[in-house]
Amino acid sequence: MTTTTATAEADRRTVSGSTPGAARGPRRPGRIRRIGLPYLLLLPALVLELLVHLVPMVMGILMSFKALTRFSIRDWSAAPWSGFDNYKISVDINAPAGEALLHSFWVTCGFTVLSVGLCWLLGTATAIFLQDTFRGRGVLRTLFLVPYALPVYTAVITWAFMFQHDNGLVNHVLHDQLGLTDKPSFWLIGDNSFFALLTVSVWKGWPFAFLVVMAGLQNIPRELYEAAALDGAGMWQQIRRITLPSLRPVNQVLVLVLFLWTFNDFNTPYVLFGKAAPEAADLISIHVYQTTFATWNFGTGSAMSVLLLLFLLVVTGLYLLLTSRRRKTADV
Repeated sequence: MTTTTATAEADRRTVSGSTPGAARGPRRPGRIRRIGLPYLLLLPALVLELLVHLVPMVMGILMSFKALTRFSIRDWSAAPWSGFDNYKISVDINAPAGEALLHSFWVTCGFTVLSVGLCWLLGTATAIFLQDTFRGRGVLRTLFLVPYALPVYTAVITWAFMFQHDNGLVNHVLHDQLGLTDKPSFWLIGDNSFFALLTVSVWKGWPFAFLVVMAGLQNIPRELYEAAALDGAGMWQQIRRITLPSLRPVNQVLVLVLFLWTFNDFNTPYVLFGKAAPEAADLISIHVYQTTFATWNFGTGSAMSVLLLLFLLVVTGLYLLLTSRRRKTADV
């Protein structure tokens, strides 16, 4: 009877395909397909990403080693090799090209520090202010995000009209209404162009900081603030002891993103000033554009672009190294 039962059980397993060997055999190809399917779906996006970013980057690096001017741009691959001559011209601060690039570099550094600092400060202060519930909070959040939602060209062109000397809104308010200036100021030329560019950059950049910080505040437990209030901690002590330390990981990423966006910003100065930016607002992005397309010196312009890329890579690497060490020290 026992033999009959075992035989019947074996036949049932054979018919249903439930033997251990049969079960593992058919499932293995299906498991491999399931694991490889996500990578297969990502393959088209990866190929397009490489074509859009990697191929132009490699071509730009190759162009930086060539004597590429208006006379050889028709067949740039046949242009003569210049070695590191384009890089030597770019970094020679005693020559006009190197001196102008160094000036543009320092202008960009000052502009980036002020813009990133003000964007972070305004975004953080506004996010903390809107953390508590009150009537009209949703409306304020929507209004604060309008500069970030507007297209860049639309926003900058609007500011360009506002900064006009004769009929601009800025001079109308500062000079005609408030009387803060003796005469209407020139905002799109001269030294004031730096402050005009900084104003536009902060206006369109701080809502992103506000959005990121506001999202980070949602992860801070309210019990920490309640316990601190019971211990007698005021608002500034709560911000310094609870809010800012809890937002450290968010701020590390936010500052890096704002730095890269601001240092590489081309659209804002180009739309605001045109092809020739004033000397006080000569950002390195617009300076490389003028060197490349205004003088048709594509080799030198490509070398400047490569130097800019290397600088950003070094700064980003050092920043990530320092922040990771601080994070490990804080965890210990």
